[in-house]
Parts: sequence; structure tokens; C-alpha cells
Amino acid sequence: MKLIKLFTVSAFILIATTSCNKYSKVFKSKDYEYKLKMADEYFAKKKFKVAQQLYEESFPVFKGTLKFEELYYKDAYCFFYMKQYADAENLFKGFLEVFPNSTKAEEVDYMRSYCFYMQSPKLELEQVNTVKAMGMMQTFINTHPGSERNKEASDIIDKCRAKLEQKEFRAAELYYNMGQYRAAAIAFTNLTNNYPESVKGEQYKLKIVKSYYKFAKQSILDKQVERFEQVTQEYEDFVDRYPESKLLKEAEEYSKLSINQIKVIKNEQTQTSAKR
Repeated sequence: MKLIKLFTVSAFILIATTSCNKYSKVFKSKDYEYKLKMADEYFAKKKFKVAQQLYEESFPVFKGTLKFEELYYKDAYCFFYMKQYADAENLFKGFLEVFPNSTKAEEVDYMRSYCFYMQSPKLELEQVNTVKAMGMMQTFINTHPGSERNKEASDIIDKCRAKLEQKEFRAAELYYNMGQYRAAAIAFTNLTNNYPESVKGEQYKLKIVKSYYKFAKQSILDKQVERFEQVTQEYEDFVDRYPESKLLKEAEEYSKLSINQIKVIKNEQTQTSAKR
């Protein structure tokens, strides 16, 4: 077993050394035409790290020549394929500034926007790049109205909106679960207003009704009538927005409970006044 392991390690070292020597020859060469040719070969073989280093070395040599556009284009893609999206975005942006009339301009403009989408973080984190991706994709659609990429750009905008909606929903749900019902009601109201076409709109509206009801229940007596009335108003708005909703019956129960509570409170207030 030890002999086999020794052979394996030796073979790995030999391969690594051979590989390094092969790349070393290219990097040490003073022939930049040769370097560029090898960079293109490595690019085609998906050896993007090596290709990128060679392209970077070739930048000052070929700048201003007919070969510079393709070199710049592939260099940007090297970073993209290596998942270094911030660097790729910066290079795609630079490409558009240097070659605004390139036949590749539309593609590169899209890829620049796509880099922001690829940097969209986990739901728990700040969604700056998600918002940026939406704006960039919309700008791309507006700038290239006939592009075949517009459908994909629209799909990405929808995905980003769904992600932002989910983040807002989690925050609203957290308020509700923590018993912060007024904050929950406001958060679910914002969700309803921010995403009026959401398939979950009815669920959000029900949560608004429930949140205001629970908020009213835990309020001081002097504030309860006003806050139970808010529940009935939200229920009426629910009926106007979603007259066919399967959740209306549940929302109606909270409205009825609120109306009964208002009657009880007002009745007690009348009796108290009469005794005085």
C-alpha cells in the first residue's frame, strides 16, 4: 500500500511539474503573437485562469490593434467563467466604453447586467445587487427593444422581484410570529402594495386583517374601538380586492369578532356613563 501511495504522489508531482513547465514556456516567451495564440487555445480548452493571465499580459501590446477587441472580449469572459463576477462586470463595462459600436455590444451589455444577477446574494443578506440586476435588465430591454435576449431579461426581473418579495414576506412573518402585530400589519400592507400582482396577495391581506385584530386585542381599552374598526375596514378592502377569495370566510370571522367587541365596549361605556 505504501508503495502504491508513493507512486501516486510521485505521479502527481510529475504531472504538476510537467504542466508548470509547459505553462512556464508560454509565459516566458517574448513572442506575444504566440502568447495570444496560446491564450486562445487555453480559452477554447476552458483553462480560463491561464488564458486570462496571458490575455492580461497581452493587453498593452495589442491595445489599438485589430486584435484588441477579441482579446478584451475573451478576457472578460475568463473572469465570468471563473465566477469572478465583479471583475467580469467591470471588464464588460470597459469593453462597451472602448467598443461602443462593436457587433458584440448587445451581448456584452446583457452579460454586464447578468453579472449583477449572478452576484445576487442569499435571501438573508442585503439585496443591493438583486435590485441593481433588475434595473440593469430593464435598461437593457429599453435599450435593445428587438433583442432575442429580452425574454430572458424579463424572466430574470421576475425572479429578482420574487426574491425581494420573499425577503419582505419573511420580515413581515417574523413580526407576526414575535407578536409585534402592528409592525406585522404595516409590513404585510407594504407587501400588498409593492407586489399587487402577487399570487399570494390574498394571503397577505388575510394576515393584515389578523394582525390588526390581534393588535386591537392587546391594546388599552381607550384605543380598542378605533383599532377594531381598522379590522373591519381591512376586511371590506379584502372583499373589494378579492371578492372570490377562498380566504374571505376566515377574514369575515375576524370582522364579526371585531364588530362584537366594539358593541361590547360601547355598551360598557354607556352603562358606565349612566351610573355616573
